[in-house]
Amino acid sequence: MSVLLASLLIWVIDTRPTLWMEAESLLEPWANVTLTCRAYTGSLGFQFFKDGVAQEPVDVLALEYRFVLGAVTSETRGLYRCRTSMGDRWTELSQLVEVSGADSLPRPSLSAKPVSWITPHLNTTLVCSGGLQGVTFLLKREGDDEFLEVAEAPKDVKATFLVHRAGNYSCSYRTHASGHPSESSATVSIEGLEVPPPPTLSIQNENAAVLFLGTKKDLLCVAPLSGVQFQLWRGDVQMLVGMHSTTPGQVYFSSDTMASGLYTCRYSLYNSDREWSRDSAPVELLLSDGSLPPPELQAEPSATPEPGALTRLRCRGPRAGLRFALEQESAARVHQWHGLRSPEGAEALWELQDVSALDSGNYSCVYLDPATPLTGSARSAALELRVDGPPPRPRLQPLWQGEVTPGRDAVLRCVGPVSNLRFDLVREGEEVEAVHMARGELVLNNVGPQHAGNYRCRYRVGWPKPLVSGLSDPVELRVAGESSLGSGINKGGTPWFELDFG
Repeated sequence: MSVLLASLLIWVIDTRPTLWMEAESLLEPWANVTLTCRAYTGSLGFQFFKDGVAQEPVDVLALEYRFVLGAVTSETRGLYRCRTSMGDRWTELSQLVEVSGADSLPRPSLSAKPVSWITPHLNTTLVCSGGLQGVTFLLKREGDDEFLEVAEAPKDVKATFLVHRAGNYSCSYRTHASGHPSESSATVSIEGLEVPPPPTLSIQNENAAVLFLGTKKDLLCVAPLSGVQFQLWRGDVQMLVGMHSTTPGQVYFSSDTMASGLYTCRYSLYNSDREWSRDSAPVELLLSDGSLPPPELQAEPSATPEPGALTRLRCRGPRAGLRFALEQESAARVHQWHGLRSPEGAEALWELQDVSALDSGNYSCVYLDPATPLTGSARSAALELRVDGPPPRPRLQPLWQGEVTPGRDAVLRCVGPVSNLRFDLVREGEEVEAVHMARGELVLNNVGPQHAGNYRCRYRVGWPKPLVSGLSDPVELRVAGESSLGSGINKGGTPWFELDFG
């Protein structure tokens, strides 16, 4: 192995239960249906949800719990989930299972694992998932009438297909040989690549930084999949530096022994030492001994600008031919670099557009002599930029159209002025619980009538000082149809279906 890496990989274990349907006869799948909820480990309780509405929980020590629906009727059609408990804590909800009835088969889902591309040494798989156990899955490729992969799943609700060719794929399933197939899944595109795509390389989320002797900022390389080995390069020279990792698919390169230069990283699958990915976009690292006289930093037109104004920060050095860098320090002593400048003259200029409280902080600049490695200036005197008022409000966008079907998830995207923000979701003045995803996406799981209302979002930052934004404009969530919270439950708390323990 070309990479010397001792890493501790911390895996997040998914303890959600699994939920599936079983039919007494696949010739008549809706004549007698049972829903089975299986816990990750032995559970003390089970709770069932229909169309986003929680039913009465059942306290029982078991690994799985069977809900016998019987013949599917208009009252029992719907979207189902379950959860399990170990004492006073509930797990997250299971995946969604749709009970549609005799007129149609629920649409399956198709996903690519681990990535949506293939290379000569990586075969991606496509997983077609439905809710009904024992069906036969069919995989098709768009534009290829001769391509049809068939997989039986006698004891499962999904099938895995190995993909050898690029293309647009969809899947369906049938309950028996003469039965009509279900509606096709959404299309998944698989791209064919000669080599894996590049990773991303950064220095604390930046693409350039100045390091003074004795300081340290590790470089982070992130690949699009796990199970890989990494390399770091400076120009055309491979750097043999220390590495550590706590997350699969990414690694930190130690900057202890690095020199100034442009750095890139790459990765390779462990089963192929010959197939390295494309190089990442370069990151520039500059080292400085701080021995040269400090430059001067000025704010124009003012160091206390009005919110929304254009502010220029001008760094003046002793001569031309130097490289300049601007640094912002927050109250938490977090240093952020605002890019490098190589002006023709003796001064560099940074423009801060539409300034807000997020731009407040202590700024300083430095310069470096490209002709002499490690030679650079001390920091300029700190310049405090103070912008009063609240930070800019975020924007909230619904990722659905019209009404949300009860039992499905509602996803909203909160967009702030900078990256890596933590968002709150608020409904009618009260914060609500939502699952935080990448790109500012907030997910309301298992939507029911109780979720209807107007939503807003806000964000919090700890730099340059603790700040809370104002609320976004509202987005209305409307839930389709009506559902009775007590549907299927009698006064004694017994569900309308029969119970059976596996």
